[in-house]
Amino acid sequence: MLVELRVRDLAIIESLSLPFARGFNVLSGETGAGKSIIVGALSLLTGERASAEVIRTGAERAVVEGVFDLSGRADLQALLDARGIECPEGLLVLKREVAAGRTRAWANGSPVTAGILASVGRVLVTIHGQHESQELLDAEAQRRILDAFAEARTAAMAVRDAYETVGRLGQAREHRARARAAASARAEWLRHVVDEVSAAELRDGELAEVDEEHRRLQHVAELRGGAAQAAALLDGDDDAVLARLAVMDRHLAALERMDPGLARVREMGEAAWYQLQELARELDAYAESVADDPERLATLDARRAQILRVSRKFGGTEAAALDQLAEARRELALLDDSDGEDARSEAEFATARARLAEQAAHLTALRGSAATRLANAVETLLPSLGLPDGRFQVALRALDAIGPDGAESVTFMVSLNVGHAARPLDRIASGGELSRIMLALQTILARRDGVPTLIFDEVDAGIGGSVGLQVGAMMHAVAQHHQVFAITHLAQIAARADHHLVVAKGARAGVTTADVGVVDADARVREVARMLGGDAESPVSQAHARELLAPARVAARDADLSAPRTARTRSR
Repeated sequence: MLVELRVRDLAIIESLSLPFARGFNVLSGETGAGKSIIVGALSLLTGERASAEVIRTGAERAVVEGVFDLSGRADLQALLDARGIECPEGLLVLKREVAAGRTRAWANGSPVTAGILASVGRVLVTIHGQHESQELLDAEAQRRILDAFAEARTAAMAVRDAYETVGRLGQAREHRARARAAASARAEWLRHVVDEVSAAELRDGELAEVDEEHRRLQHVAELRGGAAQAAALLDGDDDAVLARLAVMDRHLAALERMDPGLARVREMGEAAWYQLQELARELDAYAESVADDPERLATLDARRAQILRVSRKFGGTEAAALDQLAEARRELALLDDSDGEDARSEAEFATARARLAEQAAHLTALRGSAATRLANAVETLLPSLGLPDGRFQVALRALDAIGPDGAESVTFMVSLNVGHAARPLDRIASGGELSRIMLALQTILARRDGVPTLIFDEVDAGIGGSVGLQVGAMMHAVAQHHQVFAITHLAQIAARADHHLVVAKGARAGVTTADVGVVDADARVREVARMLGGDAESPVSQAHARELLAPARVAARDADLSAPRTARTRSR
């Protein structure tokens, strides 16, 4: 359960530490005092996207911390351990920091990603807000609720996976059929591509090699004469380079005898002489090796023409022609092995469809069994929520074909007055009625839900009077199995709380702030009196408040659910 919530520099909150207790916790306060900020803080703590706009004016960052006691919940501790989060003594501290341009998160002091924070938050806290009542009108939301009640989420995921597999195999099957039809229509051309490109025995880059050798054979005379001339310049007569270097070497030898420091210079000259001598030999050898070869030149001319003709015909380059050859062979293979491939494809597709039908039938059975049980459970709660004549049904209608969500649609049907036929929920319920039906569903699901803490954010919109008392009693009943935290404006609900917190708006150093404190005894009487709409200090209003609180205290005492009271905590 959530033990404590700490908030610093979030919206109008400067700093506060909010204690929570087991059972039924309530937060009340004037409109605009900052009740929604508390829910916003919890949302941040459970992975909701953050914006720098939530940072309090004048502050650099907003920080939210939550302390959770997981004692006795080995399942949750094992789940966290699988994510690499250890919980010594069963305690978990989640922390979220929002600064300009970035957010950071920690679990028991170790940095975690927002994704991990969200996955952890989902197993610790569930937040039910006013908008969820409107979501109840959506067919997808109704299907999710039924699947949750039927414990069919795994089965629903299996249907979706099977449906996607059928779709993928069907697309591949259609693609092969189209490719085979296209290949059949141009089979003659494909065979021509294979025959001609294969016969040419193309090799990527061969044209460049042929052009290089062709140029060399076209210019034999120039190459031979030029190489011989260059060799003669190096070593031909007394004026050649090597002869003149020999004269230079003798001159340097004489100088070296006078100055041994010139030895390195002379060595450089000798090295140059040996390199030029080797160059002269290479040029002579090259000049002798170059010879006319008219037959080879003709062969190269023919090969060059063949490469250019085939390349230009089938893509422009050798590589493009070779790609066309590979593609033509692949398409022809579709025709050559069409019967075997079709048989394999059809068998795989049929198996996937059978698997989808099997999974969908299993899901249908789970939903069919759960639909009646859910309808009966909701109908049982409707009178206690001020809808004594309410009737609730879950209609399952078979679809023409199995879809990603199964073989049937799910529609919640209601009749709220005697003698009226049940109609779809979105065509009959008012806002207040919708909130009560949603609360009934949430109460039923809470019995099956392993999430320890449930947050109800003003789900009492549109109700009041005796219905408010009934809603408060129902929330108190849910709190026997979960920690419940309700943000409310109804005194009838607040009076049923085991732990009452009040938020109040103030100002500090010219900046608006919100403070939260625990109220008990006379302070709680005054708060309930204020919520009743009267003068909080009026003896009449207070008497009414005490009367409202009395049965709640008796119920809490009898159920042994009253939480230990915590000293009033103000923001510092």
